[in-house]
Amino acid sequence: MCKIPNVTLGIKSLDFTVQRGKFSAKLTDGREIIVPVSMFPDIQHLSVKRRNEWMILDDQYFTFEHMSRIYSVLDLLKAA
Repeated sequence: MCKIPNVTLGIKSLDFTVQRGKFSAKLTDGREIIVPVSMFPDIQHLSVKRRNEWMILDDQYFTFEHMSRIYSVLDLLKAA
């Protein structure tokens, strides 16, 4: 994996317990954004247990243990 050109913002953590149907992402600049899970159909179809098996890759991407798709910090910002 490599960094997104001209993007210095990263992902610190994800939280799927903040609000029903939404999740939050803590970013490296201190912001926390809340995003509807419906914006990410692959994530929406994961069970609650599987949603908690997220992984951050190179600070700018995230995925889940049982998913082949990789999302970026830009995907989060577009959905917010």
